Amino acid sequence: MSQLIEQLQLLEADKFVSEDDEEYQVQLLPGLTDEQVKAFAESMPQGRLPADIRELLLFTRGFEFSPLEEIRFDASNQFGLEELFPNSIQLAGDGFGNFWILDISQTGHWGAVFFVCHDPAVIVRHSTDLCEFLRHVHEFGRLGPASWLDRVHEQISSTIWLERKKPNGIISAQLAKASDDTILKQFSLTVPIKYLIADLRIHSPMLGFAWDTISADGTGKVRKHNTEPIWAFEQSTKQSWLGRLFSK
Repeated sequence: MSQLIEQLQLLEADKFVSEDDEEYQVQLLPGLTDEQVKAFAESMPQGRLPADIRELLLFTRGFEFSPLEEIRFDASNQFGLEELFPNSIQLAGDGFGNFWILDISQTGHWGAVFFVCHDPAVIVRHSTDLCEFLRHVHEFGRLGPASWLDRVHEQISSTIWLERKKPNGIISAQLAKASDDTILKQFSLTVPIKYLIADLRIHSPMLGFAWDTISADGTGKVRKHNTEPIWAFEQSTKQSWLGRLFSK
């Protein structure tokens, strides 16, 4: 049995209390059939699924969790904004237009989970992978405001927004071209010198970035590394194209 299923079973077995002092539990949704998993895999990059994800989807396609309504593992490429997340799973939403997105690389690897917030307009590195995200959901059910999920949602996203004009880890492509980090350097060589680069890998001190740093033009102005959570983009002087999209 995979760690994902073990973590999910721990979550399912626990009992939580809502803000209205009502007790609730996780309710698992039915799993996908073999044929559905096969079709789902074919829609993924490289036409494949990691073994633990395949096992998870056969076990359940997601679950009901009262504070976030549904958390889904099969909602692929429903988020849009393909330049930021060319391949993704929309895990959950908060009901106010903000989402938790799992990034899938061009090689088919299921990677980190990001909190994509539109008010304030920031992207935050939330969890290293799906298993850690499930632990964060479990922690949120138990601890509420003291949990990492709530801190990202209520505090960290706002802090990133308020400090968006300070040096926050975003660097120029020109500076990245001289980096000792091979991955960062090679990626920077593929974009114009005037571009900025945001590195949200797990070892990066940078936790997130504000959308208004991205060009309002949008199309063709954002590039994501094929396998890493690193983005390059032209700096904005107007309202961001993401902001314009969500304001429609």
